[in-house]
Amino acid sequence: MDDLTLSETGLDPARVGRILLIACGALAHEIVALKAANGWDHIDLQCLPANLHLWPDRITPAVEAAVVEARGRYDTVFVVYADCGTGGQLQEKCRALGVEMVEGPHCYAFFEGNAVFAARAETEFDAFYLTDFLVRQFDAFVWKPMGLDRYPQLRDIYFGNYRKLVYQAQLDDPALDAKARECAARLGLEYERRFTGYGELATTLQRVAAR
Repeated sequence: MDDLTLSETGLDPARVGRILLIACGALAHEIVALKAANGWDHIDLQCLPANLHLWPDRITPAVEAAVVEARGRYDTVFVVYADCGTGGQLQEKCRALGVEMVEGPHCYAFFEGNAVFAARAETEFDAFYLTDFLVRQFDAFVWKPMGLDRYPQLRDIYFGNYRKLVYQAQLDDPALDAKARECAARLGLEYERRFTGYGELATTLQRVAAR
């Protein structure tokens, strides 16, 4: 479609083919890496604060505001959140806004594969999960928000029914592996590392990028 045809149809040439990802800040590193590896120059990224996960009720209104603000500037707006504790509210809002989002209950599921994660749910109800982001930000997103820096005796109350910490590794990074192992020790849990790579985040974004 040339510029004349675009003008005749009323479309803004600057937005044709442009895609905006409105994403959780906890996924920024992974999305930037996928963009670079695949040459997705037609995709822009807008991250919302990762700490919204501390207040899941704030995720849906934050996503809605970002979608409404951006939709006139892009052909496609795609929401890179799973349900993330919103109890289906985010999916309902995305449907009302006419935008799509990543499938799954949370990032642990789509990194490992939603079907695989669901199949393990019966036997892994006593597992506590970390991703690369959460390993890097363990103190800021786990230790301090739970008050364990001030009241270490709470550890056994919070984690007494957990058996192991599962580190879902997106990267093969010995430093992150060592830090994840340390996190497990601090929580008094067994340690298991699983290399998931980017999982269904990668395949989902590949489909979005091909539009």
